Amino acid sequence: MLETVQRQSVSDAVFRQLRDQIVSGAMEAGAALPAERALCEVLGVNRGAVREALRRLEQARLVSVRHGGTSLVLDFRQAAGLDLLADLVLRPTGDLDVPVIRSIIEMRSAIGPDAARLAATRGGEPTAARLDAVVSEMAAAGSDLATLQSLSLDFWSSVIDGCDNLAYRLAYNTLQRVYERASELVRPLLAEELTALADYRALAAAVRSGEGASAEQIARRLVGRGEEAIRGALEQLAGRSGVGS
Repeated sequence: MLETVQRQSVSDAVFRQLRDQIVSGAMEAGAALPAERALCEVLGVNRGAVREALRRLEQARLVSVRHGGTSLVLDFRQAAGLDLLADLVLRPTGDLDVPVIRSIIEMRSAIGPDAARLAATRGGEPTAARLDAVVSEMAAAGSDLATLQSLSLDFWSSVIDGCDNLAYRLAYNTLQRVYERASELVRPLLAEELTALADYRALAAAVRSGEGASAEQIARRLVGRGEEAIRGALEQLAGRSGVGS
């Protein structure tokens, strides 16, 4: 059921309620949203807030606005883009969505190694120099996981730049936004990965020497450290909540 909006950011609250209803399946794909007037009455907001929320839903490809103003719910799995990921990390209850987190980790593990391979064949010395500089900062950070986490993002951002693949760049931007929302939660789980300076150095060296296969292998080993820890935590979380992992 929709609830009366009490927040100050009214259009945001309307958007979130409607988004959650669509993503959860409470509002089925192909169904028409209630008319603007009806939404205003149910939610207790003005028409401007509803129209702004509908505009955002259309931009997110969650609804299709037809001629005459009727808004039809779309199947987000078929229509939406990566930007929706950041909104799906948390369930409406505030709990982590385990299958979504699992999907994000799998995507990270798929893109990272291939981006490293491409960076080795396309990035050359400029990319390697940036990677070396970041690794030097990581070495200076010692065991400060928060700093290492931030520097790791810089490292992988340089890898993505070096691979010269726009699709990977845009996907990485989305993954980074999602990652930053849960950065404090996953930081302890990534400790082994964040402190594996030998792997970071080896990856930078492989990029410098143009060894694509070696760079891919090292990157897979590096991100695999974090993936294993996060998967273990997700399995425990799924076990406690009864949600499939």
